[in-house]
Amino acid sequence: MVGRVITEARRGGLLRHRDFRQLWLADALSQFGSRIQVLALPLLAATTLHASALQVSLLRTLETLAYLVIGLQVGAWCDRLRCRPLLLAADLGRTVVLASVPVVAAFGVLTLGQLFAVVATTGVLSVFFDVARPSYLPRLVGREHLLEANARLETNRSMAAVAAPAPAGYLVQVFGGPAAIAVNALSFLWSAWWLRRIRTPDPRPVRAERPRLWREIGEGLRLVFGHPILRAIGLNAAVLSLFQSGQIAINVVFLLREIHLSPGIIGVLSTSTLVGAVLGALCARWIGLRLGQARGLWVSGIVIGLAYLLFPLTGPGWALAWYVVAGLATSFGIIVLSVLAASFQQAVTPERLLGRMNATIRFLLLGPVPLGSLLGGVLAGTLGLRATLWVAGAGVFASAGFLVFSPLRRSRALPRECESAEPGSREG
Repeated sequence: MVGRVITEARRGGLLRHRDFRQLWLADALSQFGSRIQVLALPLLAATTLHASALQVSLLRTLETLAYLVIGLQVGAWCDRLRCRPLLLAADLGRTVVLASVPVVAAFGVLTLGQLFAVVATTGVLSVFFDVARPSYLPRLVGREHLLEANARLETNRSMAAVAAPAPAGYLVQVFGGPAAIAVNALSFLWSAWWLRRIRTPDPRPVRAERPRLWREIGEGLRLVFGHPILRAIGLNAAVLSLFQSGQIAINVVFLLREIHLSPGIIGVLSTSTLVGAVLGALCARWIGLRLGQARGLWVSGIVIGLAYLLFPLTGPGWALAWYVVAGLATSFGIIVLSVLAASFQQAVTPERLLGRMNATIRFLLLGPVPLGSLLGGVLAGTLGLRATLWVAGAGVFASAGFLVFSPLRRSRALPRECESAEPGSREG
C-alpha cells in the first residue's frame, strides 16, 4: 500500500490517492463543524442565554477539560487499538450530542447547564478524534509523505477557520444559535460517512506484551521530555495555549460589549483574520524547504508572539484594523508552526509510540486550555476585558522563548539522525 501511495504521490500528490482523499474530506468536514461550534456556542450563550464573561469562558473550559483529564490515557489506547473505528465513533457521537441542542431549544427549555454538558461530552469525543487521526496518518500514507499530508490537513483547518465563522455568525443572527449547532452536528455525520469509505486495512497493532497503562503513558512522556527538540515544541505549545485560550475565551464578549459589533460582523471579522491560516497552510511546505524546518519553527513562534500584542489595540472604526492584522499574522504563524512541528514529531517517533507521542503533545497543547479559559474569565472580571488581552499577549510572546533558546536556534534543518528515537535514547 505504501508503494502505491509513493507512485500516486509522484503523479500528482496525495489527493490522487483514494483513501487519503477520503480522510482529507472527512477531516475537512470535521474541522468545519468544530469551527462553527467555536463561534456559535459562545454567541448562543451570550445573546440568547445572557451568559456573563465568566460563564462564556466556562464553556471553553469544559470543552477542553478532557484533554487534561484523559488525554494521556487516550494516547496509550490508540497504540493498542485500530484508529479508524475510533475516528468514526467520535464523529457519530458528536453528531448525537450536538443534535440535542436544537431539539431541546425547539421546546424552549435550553439552559446553560445543558450547554455545559454538551461541550464537556463533545470534548471527550474530540480527544479521541484528535489523538487518533495523527496516529493513523503514517499508517495510511507512509512517513516519507508526512510533510505533504500534514500540509494538506492543515489546509483543511485553515479553510474551515476562514469559511466557518461568517456563516456561523449570520446563522446565529438570522436563525438563532440552535440552527448553527444543527449544521455543526450534520457536518460530523457527513465526516463519518467519508471515513466509512476508506478501504485500506487498519489492523490492530501487534503487541508482544500488555504492560500497565501508566507504564505506557510514561514511555510517551519520556520520549517527549527526553528529546530536546520535542521538549521545546511541547513546552512552547503549553505556554502559548494557556494564554491563547484566555484570549479566545473572552474574545466574543470583548467584541460584543467593548467594540459593540453584531454577531454577523463578528463572524465576518473572524473570517477575514483567518485568511492568514490559508496562506500559512499553502506556504508551510515551501518555508520548511527554503528557510529550513528548524529555523521556520522558532521564527514562527516569534511572529505569533509579536502579533498577539496587537489584539489589545483593537477599537471601533479604523482601529478594527489592529484586530485584522493581529489575526492574519497569528493564524499564519500558528499554521506554519503546526505543519513543521507535526511532520517532525511523526517522523522522529517509532510507530509503536505514535499514539502516546501525539497524546503527550496534545496534552501539553490542550491540557492548559481549560485553565487558561478559566483564567481569562476571572481576569476579565477583575482587570477588565482589554487588560486581560494584554496579559494574554505578553504570555504568548514569552512562549516563543522555548523555541528560540533551544537547539533549533543553532540549526537550519531538523536533525535526521533522530528518526529512530526511543525513550531513554540520546538525541540532539
